[in-house]
Amino acid sequence: MEEKYLAAEEVLKKYGQEHLLSQYDKLSDEKKSQLLDDILTLDFAQIEELYKRINQKVDFTNSKIEPIGYTDKSTMSEKELKYYEDIGLKEIKSGKLAVVTMAGGQGTRLGHVGPKGTFDIGLDSHKPIFEILCDTLKEAQRKYGIFVVWYIMTSKENNDATVNFFEQHNYFGYPKDKVIFFKQGELPMVDTNGKILIGEDGLIKQAADGHGGIFLSMKKNGIIYDMKTRGIEWVFIGGVDNVLVNMVDPVLLGVTIDKKMLAAGKSVVKAGPHEKVGVFCKRNGKPSVVEYSEISQEMAEATNKDGGLVYGESHILCNLFSVAAIEEISKNTLPYHSAFKKAKYLDKNGNLVTSDKPNAYKFEAFLFDAFESLDDMAILRVKREEEFAPVKNAEGVDSPETARKLYKEFHKIK
Repeated sequence: MEEKYLAAEEVLKKYGQEHLLSQYDKLSDEKKSQLLDDILTLDFAQIEELYKRINQKVDFTNSKIEPIGYTDKSTMSEKELKYYEDIGLKEIKSGKLAVVTMAGGQGTRLGHVGPKGTFDIGLDSHKPIFEILCDTLKEAQRKYGIFVVWYIMTSKENNDATVNFFEQHNYFGYPKDKVIFFKQGELPMVDTNGKILIGEDGLIKQAADGHGGIFLSMKKNGIIYDMKTRGIEWVFIGGVDNVLVNMVDPVLLGVTIDKKMLAAGKSVVKAGPHEKVGVFCKRNGKPSVVEYSEISQEMAEATNKDGGLVYGESHILCNLFSVAAIEEISKNTLPYHSAFKKAKYLDKNGNLVTSDKPNAYKFEAFLFDAFESLDDMAILRVKREEEFAPVKNAEGVDSPETARKLYKEFHKIK
């Protein structure tokens, strides 16, 4: 271990992060070993580079931003619907579609202790979110005669609690061999001077690397390989917090295949020009999403000849990718964005530092940055009241109350 310690010390000296060993003597042998392993495998040059770029804003001056084309599901004739449905059903029934739920977060903003998927949104049935999502897969099995494989991306923080929850609830009646868990990647958090934080456990404080980290996580955890061995060719990727998510959608699959695309996204019309959602667009000829914090007022408010918003297709984190596209995307790291957050950590003297305002940076990749590696993608506009009821905030917009109302109306529950 001494050799390892000296090697770690040398690395830290090179990057000015020597404080990371300040709590070493207080750690158990197991944690000492883990800390040294973490130091010796961490890409310090990457963290240094990310810290240098924290104040860089997205610059659109050299980008050509244009609206993106879309197919509106609600205006399709019965003949069109059936045409796309038939194409999609063929793939689904032959086991070529899998779904991934991104469930790495905790329900902190909801005042909930535990993984977000274990949250009860207040239905009379008291079904937690995971069970609500599982219901859609069981419904698909009834309709299409196949149990779609369900991959669940957890985080280091909530993996054990998530797996235990599924065990306790007997996988909500879904076949256990069709549910596969894998963990999201992490990156260290840094303070305002670029120093990597020490967590309360004396180890490097890490945070989940955003939903864009999913492609790398799927590669590292052998998920892409697992999908290929099962003959899976298409993957729906969605967030855990949308209780109306339609994961097994033959129309989405049919439109994507018919248009010969490698990926697709569902959109809902923006509620208004300033709704806080990212919108689909074309950036320099490639599909992209502009975040609400990046869009100019002029772009946000622009309307077309019918009075609709030019940039009105909200990205609702309901995306379809071919396994081939995921494999390509996973070969490269997506750009990381910094977020200024509140963090608890230990200083080099072992004192706990807490703050009531943001004091540290975390780095995360966004899934939609992967779109720009594609030549084009299909966009299917769907109805908000049929497919989008997110649970993000404790009250107000996108809260359990609004999600519950949409869920009950859609399922005609009194």
